Amino acid sequence: MAKLWAKNYDLDATMEAFTVGKDYILDMELVEADVLGNLAQTAMLEKIGIVSKDERAAAKKALLEILKEYGGGAFRIERSDEDVHTAVENAVTAKAGDVGKKIHTARSRNDQVIVDTRIYTRDRLIEIMDVALKMAAALLDFAEKNKDVPYPGRTHTQVAMPSSIGLWAGAFAEALLDDYLLLQLAYELNNQNPLGSAASYGVSVPIDREYTTKLLGFAKPVNNVLYANNSRGKFEQTIIFACSQVMLDLAKLANDTILFAIPEFGYFKLPAKYCPGSSIMPQKKNPCQLELTRSKAATVTAALLEVMMIGKGLYSGYNRDLQDSKEPLLKSLAITRDSLIVNRMIVETLEVDPKAAKKGFTPDIFAADVALRMATDQGIPFRDAYKQVGLNLDALKAQDPVANIKSKTHIGAPGNLGLDRARTTLKSFAEKLASEAKRVEDVKRALLKD
Repeated sequence: MAKLWAKNYDLDATMEAFTVGKDYILDMELVEADVLGNLAQTAMLEKIGIVSKDERAAAKKALLEILKEYGGGAFRIERSDEDVHTAVENAVTAKAGDVGKKIHTARSRNDQVIVDTRIYTRDRLIEIMDVALKMAAALLDFAEKNKDVPYPGRTHTQVAMPSSIGLWAGAFAEALLDDYLLLQLAYELNNQNPLGSAASYGVSVPIDREYTTKLLGFAKPVNNVLYANNSRGKFEQTIIFACSQVMLDLAKLANDTILFAIPEFGYFKLPAKYCPGSSIMPQKKNPCQLELTRSKAATVTAALLEVMMIGKGLYSGYNRDLQDSKEPLLKSLAITRDSLIVNRMIVETLEVDPKAAKKGFTPDIFAADVALRMATDQGIPFRDAYKQVGLNLDALKAQDPVANIKSKTHIGAPGNLGLDRARTTLKSFAEKLASEAKRVEDVKRALLKD
């Protein structure tokens, strides 16, 4: 198959293998995006008179056939193709003739790579935002169900003050809602059309970048053609950063859940159907998914650093280094989506043992509350009350932990979790996301319509 850059020589086989890397494997994820980009490009070329109506129809027929073959597992990208762009263009040429050789007019593989990545990433971010909201909803339901179940809150990993399972779960729900805002920002940055920037410097053909922007459903074109290429790597960093924040919150959630489920704590009971066993110890039911969540958070954070270092100090314009930013991006998107799905399944089936959660309460956990009461009820300066209680811990008496957490009624405290406020925010996010997801699907249908 002809390479897009082919002239009058062949590349050394060892050099070819090194430069192609995993692109021909990774790009199987980008076939639909490449087809969509080609459909928009061909439509634009017809609009400006580069291809005829019949040629566009032939190219579209070929592209739709490629997409169907891809869906059925028949379309493959070989190492000799180098990437999805070459494989698709050669397939269109084989199916439709010379129009396949025309569709690259006024386009570089550089902007083709970026547009494919952004179309693909747009879809994956919509999926991630959707499952993030579902995870937040599951945590809010869990918080509501267990809002009056007390357990010992900790600082420095030591017993600190009375807390509740509801407060714990609500904290992670709100964390994910904040993470959603980061994902939304990443989505907005990504939702810009680089097509037409070519090799970073524009072309001497009157292409219509606004038209391809509309066809592909991007919010706007990247105005400056040099920035379109310079933004590659920068946008990936932003996207992976947003994913890393989701993963770090999931890792903390996983860590707490593992701790609370060990027999010595026993607050939680993990569903057996989600817990693989041991090859030697018959009694074991292991929280493997939670442990892997922790490790995968490290993988995504490492991917962020990887892409940051790839982009560090590059000259303006395209540099081949950026090829290696693709795998960390695709990997991070997949890990984040799958981790949200798996952890939601666990939260939705997690059992709480209220008796076990109460067992950790000893009189000294109420020390701060006693000092505060002395300060407010008796008018003793808080620092004096603090010292008095601290020097007489043995005199502290046990309190009803449920009554204690219910007595704390300021905004966000265990007795006033504000779950309704969080649900209102979640509902607003979900409605806007559903609207955007429908818009994107409508764009695809319009491009793919026979």
